[in-house]
Amino acid sequence: MEVIGPGDGGCRTSGGQSRPQQVMTSTSVRLFLLSACTPFVVAAVCAGTPVAAQAPREPDTVVLAGSPLGSVKFSHKIHAKDYGAKCESCHHASKPEKALKAEHQKCGDCHTKVAAAPMKTKLQAAFHDPMAKKGTCVDCHVQAIAKGKTKAPAKCADCHKK
Repeated sequence: MEVIGPGDGGCRTSGGQSRPQQVMTSTSVRLFLLSACTPFVVAAVCAGTPVAAQAPREPDTVVLAGSPLGSVKFSHKIHAKDYGAKCESCHHASKPEKALKAEHQKCGDCHTKVAAAPMKTKLQAAFHDPMAKKGTCVDCHVQAIAKGKTKAPAKCADCHKK
């Protein structure tokens, strides 16, 4: 630190008998300001930055369109929270034929109305077979009915709405 006495460049007002004052150097002032302001600067920069580790939130409800019988309104919220369905029940792991671009993609991102190579399963078959006797949705509904849950849709028109 630098020590400046009262007579070093200024006038003496106390009859020449002042005690020296200590003045912080510009380096120590900078260090103090840097350490005091850094948390605020970091917080300000991060406040508008989205967190990359957060997974995209699934929509509460999706409409599965394209069926000649009518669209199907599917509630993620009801199936997950009320019925205890897990994401993996419908969103299967990546297949060697076509790698996933995201953890949980839309079915139609890979399964198309007519199966196109390298895919082997068309969109409708991703949900159930042509007669709706087995498949991802139907198997789950049949199990729910077998357990006594009579609210599970059992007929085509219970899910498909025109």
